[in-house]
Amino acid sequence: MAQVGIIMGSKSDLPIMKEAIEILNIFNIKTEVDVVSAHRTPSRLMEYGNNAHKRGIKVIIAGAGGAAHLPGMIASLSPLPVIGVPIKSKNSIDGWDSVLSILQMPGGVPVATVALNGAKNAGILAAQIIGSKSIEVQKKILEYKKNMAKKVVESSKKIK
Repeated sequence: MAQVGIIMGSKSDLPIMKEAIEILNIFNIKTEVDVVSAHRTPSRLMEYGNNAHKRGIKVIIAGAGGAAHLPGMIASLSPLPVIGVPIKSKNSIDGWDSVLSILQMPGGVPVATVALNGAKNAGILAAQIIGSKSIEVQKKILEYKKNMAKKVVESSKKIK
């Protein structure tokens, strides 16, 4: 059963959102992936937001470009933590429209927001949220961080 729902406003967002899928695969966390447009399929958005937790989803990662209403709208409907990934789309204003649309949520409707095109960090954050209740996932995150630090030390030795 999937624990993380990964949704995006358009299929064109998939190349960015794949980074979240890939990192969650490293942690052996099952995902479900779907296109749910806040503007073009509002009834689909409502269904997803109202029911994801009933299917066993623990965290939702929502990527969107342009006006980027998807993460906030999902957060307004769902009791689950939502991580927003602002995406620099072809009609974007350097991605700032997406960043601000996701970041500037009103009080009471939080969306954790990662960097522009930061789906990898969204995946890691989702894993950490799940890892707060799963020792198995937490151990994998600790190992991942240990390996990341090791790579930095090795690269430092190479430039000296």
